[in-house]
Amino acid sequence: MDAQQVLAEGQNALLMLLLVSAPVLIVVLVVGLVVSIFQAATQINEATLSFVPKIVAAVAVMVFAGPWMMSTLVEFLQRTLQAIPAAVG
Repeated sequence: MDAQQVLAEGQNALLMLLLVSAPVLIVVLVVGLVVSIFQAATQINEATLSFVPKIVAAVAVMVFAGPWMMSTLVEFLQRTLQAIPAAVG
């Protein structure tokens, strides 16, 4: 296994990480933006008002997208583990 293959596998792993984490990150970002606009409009400066909706949104996304995220990661791991003998030998 040469350096090019190692870098390609690392790039694939980072892209998979981005793909799997994107739904949660996007939803939490949107919820945070909405809560921040609400706080600015009402001048309420409560830390838990920002924190709790983000957690609820993240859990909701994990409930709905969790099976897809898990199957995507399992398929990636299976492909990676099956490619080890070819890379080493």
